[in-house]
Amino acid sequence: MLKNNFSLRTVRKKIILVSKLAGIALIVSYIASTRMPVPPDVSLLIWLIFVTLLVFIIDYLMWKFISSPVSKLNQSAKKMAQLDFSAPCTLETTDEFGELSASLNKMAENLQRILAELKSSNIRLEKDVEQKRLLLAERKELVDRLSHEMKTPLSVIRAYAEGLQDEKDEAKKQKYSEIIIAETGRMSALITTLLDLSALETGASGLVLERFDFVEFLETVAGRLLIDIPDGNFELQYELPENKTYVYSDKDRMEQVLDNLIINAKKNVHPGGILKLSLTESGGMLHFSVFNQGLPLSKESLSKIWEKFYRIPDSGYGGSGLGLAIVAQILSMQGLKYGAENTQDGVRFYFSIPIIK
Repeated sequence: MLKNNFSLRTVRKKIILVSKLAGIALIVSYIASTRMPVPPDVSLLIWLIFVTLLVFIIDYLMWKFISSPVSKLNQSAKKMAQLDFSAPCTLETTDEFGELSASLNKMAENLQRILAELKSSNIRLEKDVEQKRLLLAERKELVDRLSHEMKTPLSVIRAYAEGLQDEKDEAKKQKYSEIIIAETGRMSALITTLLDLSALETGASGLVLERFDFVEFLETVAGRLLIDIPDGNFELQYELPENKTYVYSDKDRMEQVLDNLIINAKKNVHPGGILKLSLTESGGMLHFSVFNQGLPLSKESLSKIWEKFYRIPDSGYGGSGLGLAIVAQILSMQGLKYGAENTQDGVRFYFSIPIIK
C-alpha cells in the first residue's frame, strides 16, 4: 500500500509532485537568498535567476509528462484515422498515456484484422455475385438450348399425332406410332442425360472411387459396344497391356466415359476405316486413346467439342451434343488430363489416369 501511494504511475501524481517540489524550492530559495551576506538587490537577482531556472525545469517536466506523450498519441491517431497502421504508437510509460498508447495499438490491430476480414468477405461476396451471375446466364442458356432441342421432336410428335387421327391405312398408322415412340424416347434420353450432367456439375452427384483392373474393364466395355453388336463397317484394332493394371476411379462413371468416347468414334469412322483402342503405360500413368479414321476436326470444333449441346457441323448424324460434355465433367472431377487432336488420317481422343498397385 505504501509503495502504491508513493509510485508515479499516474500523470496526476507526477504533476502534484512537481508542483509541491516547485513550491518548496521557491520557499527555500527565497529564504536562502534573504540570508545571504549580500546586498538585497543582489539576493533578489539571485532568487529571480533561480526562479527562471525552476520555470524552465518545470516546463521541461510538463513537456515530458504531458506535451510529448499527447503529441505522439495525436500523430498516431491521425495516421490510424487515415487507415495507416504502418507505424504504431511507441510511447512506453507506466502512466495513463502509456495505457492509452497500448489501447490505441490494440485498437489498430483489431481494426487491421477487421479490415482484412471485411476485404476478404468483400472478395468472397464479389466472387459469389459473379458466380451467381454466371450461373443465371448458364441456366438461361441451358433453358434456351433445351427449348430448341425439344422443339424438333415435339413438332414431329405433333405432326404425326395429327396424321394418326385422320389416317385410315393401318400400315401408315403403325409407322406413325413408331416415329412418335422414337421421338418420345429421344426426348426422354435427352432429359435424362441433361439431368445427369447437371447433377455432376452442381455436385449433387459425386464420384464413388474404387480400385479395379482397367484392362479387363476396357475389354468388357469395348466388347459390349464393338464386338457383341457388330453394327459398324470398320476395322477394329486394339493395343492393350497383357498384365493387370489397376486404377482408382468411379467404375460406373468411367464406363460412361468409355461409352461416349467409343460411340463417338464409331459414328465418325469412315466406312471400312480403322477404329483403334489403345492402352499404354508410362511414368506411372495409364494412357487411354480411341482413334477413328475420318475427317479431321476444325479448330472451332476442337475448342468447342467438350461444350454442352455442341455438334460437329455436317457430321451426318444426330445426337444430344451432351456425351462429350459428360466425359469432360467426369474426367475433370477426378483431375484427369484429357483432350482431342487431329492425326494424319483421323481424330484421336485420349485421357490419362494414375496407376495404383
